[in-house]
Amino acid sequence: MPKCSFCSKEIGIGRGKVLIKNSGKQIWFCSRKCERSYEMGRDPRKLKWASNK
Repeated sequence: MPKCSFCSKEIGIGRGKVLIKNSGKQIWFCSRKCERSYEMGRDPRKLKWASNK
């Protein structure tokens, strides 16, 4: 199963969204919240809800 590229939460089969960049890199998101935070340039290490503990 893939993991969210922002918060590192595991994404179930048939869930989430994948963004494929021009370079071919795949970026997975578990929710719109993670996707928007990534687009805004937020650092997940500074957010309590996205901490990788």
